Amino acid sequence: MATAPNRCDLVVLGIETSCDEPAAALVRREARGKGVILANVVRSQLALHAEFGGVVPEIAARAHVELLDVLIAEALTEARLGFDDVDGVAATAGPGLIGGLIVGVTTGKAIALARGLPFIAVNHLEAHALTPGLTHGLRFPYLLLLVSGGHTQLLIAKDVGQYTRLGTTLDDALGEAFDKAAKLLGLDYPGGPAVEDCARRGRAVIALPRPMHGRPEPHFSLAGLKTALRHEAMKRAPLSDQDVADLCASFQEAAADVVADRTRRAMELYADALGDEAQKALVVAGGVAANQRLRAALAEVATEQGFTLILPPLDLCTDNAAMVAWAGAERLARGLADDLAAPSRARWPLDPDAAPALGAGVKA
Repeated sequence: MATAPNRCDLVVLGIETSCDEPAAALVRREARGKGVILANVVRSQLALHAEFGGVVPEIAARAHVELLDVLIAEALTEARLGFDDVDGVAATAGPGLIGGLIVGVTTGKAIALARGLPFIAVNHLEAHALTPGLTHGLRFPYLLLLVSGGHTQLLIAKDVGQYTRLGTTLDDALGEAFDKAAKLLGLDYPGGPAVEDCARRGRAVIALPRPMHGRPEPHFSLAGLKTALRHEAMKRAPLSDQDVADLCASFQEAAADVVADRTRRAMELYADALGDEAQKALVVAGGVAANQRLRAALAEVATEQGFTLILPPLDLCTDNAAMVAWAGAERLARGLADDLAAPSRARWPLDPDAAPALGAGVKA
C-alpha cells in the first residue's frame, strides 16, 4: 500500500521474532536520511534451546509470546518515548520460523490498529541488507553478501525493494554448514561461534575441498565441504582436542576461501551490470558476518578489487530489531506501508523473479 512520501523525521518501532531472539527497538530516521538508534533490546533464548542442539520452533514461539510485550516496554523506556511519539510500527514478516513470525506480526498489527499507525511488514533479509544505511549512511547501489544460518546469497542492491540476485547456495547456507560442522565435532551450540573459537587453537593443515571455486556463476555449495569434514574426522577417530581444533581451522579456512572466490566473481558481474562508474561498495550482512576469519578474507578481496568493505557492528550483524525499525522507516519515508492483511511468510526471497539456480533447493 503506497502513500505520499514522508519528508519529516520518523520514529519507528521495530519488532523482530523470526527465529530465537525476540527483540524490540526504536529508530529515528531524520528527514535528510540519517538514522539514529534510540533503543535496541534483544533477549537470547540460548538456554532454552541448548539441550536440543538447535532452535525448537514451538519453544521459540512460546517464549516470544511471554517476552515481547516486556521488550517493547523496555525499548520505549530506554528511548524515553511513549506510543504517542511513534510514527509507524514495523515487524519482521518473513522469512523465518512461521510460529515466531506470527507472534511478532500480530503484535505489531495490534499496536498499529490500536494507535492508528501505519504498519510495515519487513523482509528480514532486507532488514539486514539496509543496515549500512543506518550505521554508515550508505546509499545505493552496492553489492550485498548475505550470510546467515538460513541464507547465503550475493545480490545487487539497487534501492529499497529492488534487488538482483547474482548467486545463491545450492544446498546448505554458510551458517547452517558451520552449525552442522560443530555438531559433527561434538562442539557446543551455537555452532558458528564454537567452530571459530576452536579454530583459533588449530592449524589449517587438513586438505578440504573448495566447492564451486572458479565457476562463472557465483553460486555456493557447502554440503560437500561438510561431508569432506566428516570423512577427515572419521579417519582420525578417536579425535584428540588438537584434531578437533585442526579440523575446525581447516573447515573455516576452506569456507572463507569459497566465500572470497564467489564474492570476487560477483564483483566482476556487479561492475559489468552497472558500469565502471558504479559505487564499488561491498556490504556483508547476516549473523555469519561476525566471523573474524571471513571478515579478513573479504577485506583482502575488497582491497584487491578496489571495493570499500562495509561491515555493520557485531551487535547489528546478528538478529536485532533496530534493523527492522530502520527498514520500516526507509519504506515509510518512501510512502510504502502495508495493510493489516499482510501475511507472515516462512519464505520470502529478496529477488522473487530470479531464475532457479540449477540444482538448488528451496533456499535459493
